[in-house]
Amino acid sequence: MKSRFFNYLFWLVIAAAFIGPGTVTTAASAGASYQYQLIWAMIFSTFACLVLQEAAARITILTGRSLGQAIRERFKNGSFVWLIGGAILIGCLAYEAGNILGAISGILLVVSNVPQWIFTLSIGLAALAVLYLGRTTVIANILGVLVGIMGIAFLIAAFSAPLDTSALTNGALVPSLPKGSLMLVLGLIGTTIVPYNIFLGSSLAEGQGLKEMRKGLSFSVILGGVISISVILVGAQLNTAFSFSNLYNYLVNQNGSFMGWLFAIGLFAAGFTSTITASLAGALTVKSIHKEGASWQEKTFKYQRIWILVLMVGVIVGMSGLKPIPVIILAQAANGLILPLLTYAIWLVLNSDLLGDNKNGILANAFMAITLVVTSILGLLNVIKAGYSALGTTFELSSNHLMIIGFLSIGLVLTALGQMKKTKS
Repeated sequence: MKSRFFNYLFWLVIAAAFIGPGTVTTAASAGASYQYQLIWAMIFSTFACLVLQEAAARITILTGRSLGQAIRERFKNGSFVWLIGGAILIGCLAYEAGNILGAISGILLVVSNVPQWIFTLSIGLAALAVLYLGRTTVIANILGVLVGIMGIAFLIAAFSAPLDTSALTNGALVPSLPKGSLMLVLGLIGTTIVPYNIFLGSSLAEGQGLKEMRKGLSFSVILGGVISISVILVGAQLNTAFSFSNLYNYLVNQNGSFMGWLFAIGLFAAGFTSTITASLAGALTVKSIHKEGASWQEKTFKYQRIWILVLMVGVIVGMSGLKPIPVIILAQAANGLILPLLTYAIWLVLNSDLLGDNKNGILANAFMAITLVVTSILGLLNVIKAGYSALGTTFELSSNHLMIIGFLSIGLVLTALGQMKKTKS
């Protein structure tokens, strides 16, 4: 029982990684704007996240290779895997700023008379201490405890007001797209399925058995989904436009200062745990894709310099005084670009000779095909939005956009199927 408990605690690092300020922002905005109507999207996001995380971890366990090494062998191309890894590292750098700023936003809700730079430096030093002094296993256990605290805070805040159980059930089981909600739906998916988490999960699977990995990972991802849904329920209590301060003030006015403190603690924990996991995932991703990854021990400088770089960038941006929400959105867009390519690569590895008799079955391939379509839509939308922003124009989703994105997404799936058929022949 003790071993099982610590396995669950160990895998909670994945929940800590994807429940960051971006998740809190997007999920609370979904609740504030559409009440319970988008809960189904969070449930789907959780399922898709579990499919990809399990696939990446399974590759490591069954092949004895890191995810990066397996992709390198399948495609016989070091440039391809470095393209994926480089983009993910850039995403980690962007996410780190949002994570630290999100954690600071939680503190500033209850303590406003201290300069922001002091909090930024303190968070950076605390994360530095955890990453430098602890091994990956120890770090995972620390983050597991913080996820528990965060989950309790958001769950209590979510159930602090009466729930419309009928509307809640309908929102969870009946997919709907209220007018103007599509971008939020895609945002919920994008903030849950994060590329660097996939490499993080693959690295954590080293040395584990398939059964224990699946139990621990399933518990972590499902719990993360439950916590994210609780954030939607918290946001649904808000009667005005979403912001951290508006939601905090509403909870305090309706339920007293205790509930405000719970929300602040949850937001801080989301930011702080993600600050650590983004740095850790950046280092583990580079280690995974490096040809000599096995020599990158946790206490070597070439490993440590990666997480130090990610953490330093976050601290510098945090001390610059930027507002958190725009930085969070920018980070989501950056990582969304590489997600379809990574999903495509994982799917081909799962059907390659590297897995021998453990290749994907029909059902697993169907799940991967659906996941690839969804991640392709998300990534292509981010590309189009970035193009509009570069031209200084406002992006408005049209039927033409959807048609182009749909054709390209289906084309990527057909390309993957063609590559699998070619490999078999």
